[in-house]
Amino acid sequence: MSTIRVEHLTKHFGPKRAVDDVSFTVSTGEVLGFLGPNGAGKSTTMRMVTGFIPPTSGRVWIGGHDMWENPIPAKRLIGYLPENAPAYTDMTVYGFLSFVAELRGLRGQARKQAVHRVVELCFLESVLHQSVETLSKGYRHRTCLAQALLHDPPVLVLDEPTDGLDPNQKHEVRTLIRRMGEKKAIIFSTHILEEVDAACTRAIIIDRGRIVANGTPAELRARSELAGAVTLQIRRVAAAEVSRRLYQVPGVKRVSILEEQEDRVRARVFPAQPGINGTFTRAVGEAVQGWVLEELRVEEGRLDEVFRSITMPDTVRETS
Repeated sequence: MSTIRVEHLTKHFGPKRAVDDVSFTVSTGEVLGFLGPNGAGKSTTMRMVTGFIPPTSGRVWIGGHDMWENPIPAKRLIGYLPENAPAYTDMTVYGFLSFVAELRGLRGQARKQAVHRVVELCFLESVLHQSVETLSKGYRHRTCLAQALLHDPPVLVLDEPTDGLDPNQKHEVRTLIRRMGEKKAIIFSTHILEEVDAACTRAIIIDRGRIVANGTPAELRARSELAGAVTLQIRRVAAAEVSRRLYQVPGVKRVSILEEQEDRVRARVFPAQPGINGTFTRAVGEAVQGWVLEELRVEEGRLDEVFRSITMPDTVRETS
């Protein structure tokens, strides 16, 4: 059984439909990246999944508990990092975490151990006795992430968990998410595409409130026009001749000259059917036999190109 099950979730704010018939599941051992441009409906969906706001229609189950018919046991299973990492700013980091631990039902030694555990996990030792209001954006975000982990929940819902962190902190949090994802069901929203490869087992792209793509990082990259394209660099052959010969390759969709210098040409050959294909790659290599070939590389596809082609189909431009 899926730990998180969302069916036909819809949310209206007046005439605006912010989330439009969204359905998905997340099982234990999965890390689901929730991608989309600003205003796509990511945060609204997460607020409904956690029971923070009610849907206009649709259902959410957490560990088999209906979020609206049986919210208390459902919410006990969730650790939630909301957008903008809210916290009580007049408390110290230790005081805030201790307070949240008590709200979660932890008392005495269990509370102390839980606070100590998340302080280590989120690297908060150096600011433990600072007030939250004096923290940098990165430390405030890590403090709020820590409170989501206090009760060691089986479900984590993290809204932009690396927002405001420096590159080293981003790496630490992604590593933590990937490690926790082995034993938990995790959803985290992001607009940083490299986080999909760094931490996710699966990703959903949402645009204008609707799911427009759902798959593993490899499956999403395979949707890229670049997937299976062959990039070549050839010396002492005119660009026109390179283009003419490559257009003769069986299964070619188009040929693009990326760079033309006095004695060197870089070109890219796109297959009619995206996806890495050994037969197509060999045919490209055979077509340039007898020429001075300095590079031949098969492209895997790019998540940024897939993301833009789905969410901004009229503005996609080829990149080298």
